[in-house]
Amino acid sequence: MKTYSQKGSEVNREWWIIDASTLPLGKLAVVIADKLMGKSKVTYTPHIDNGDYVVVVNAKNIKVTGDKLVAKKYYRHSGFPGGLKELRLEEVIEKDPSKVIHAAVKGMLPKNKLAADRLKRLRVFDTLEHAHTAQNPKEIK
Repeated sequence: MKTYSQKGSEVNREWWIIDASTLPLGKLAVVIADKLMGKSKVTYTPHIDNGDYVVVVNAKNIKVTGDKLVAKKYYRHSGFPGGLKELRLEEVIEKDPSKVIHAAVKGMLPKNKLAADRLKRLRVFDTLEHAHTAQNPKEIK
């Protein structure tokens, strides 16, 4: 019996939609990363990007457990001495909730050449309205 290896021309992408208020942030990121990589498909091949598109709605109502709203911090650095900036999770959610989901999913994806293309297929919206109704996305339960 031979091992099946998918070719790039055989990739078939689907659209999925998930409500961010249904799961905690970490579990949501795991489900999204799984769909973006295509690991739930029978034809999964590690070196071929055969993942699907994922639309996340209601990002401003994301759930976190414990005291993560105050304790979890996001860091960035300007490159100059003393240029370290930090924001708490609640500040980032207030400013732009899609950044929280993008950062969580980026951390769940493998660090390789396919990661950037996979992240481009993630679409995050703050409310229940989204611009991808024409694609007829299936709901992730």
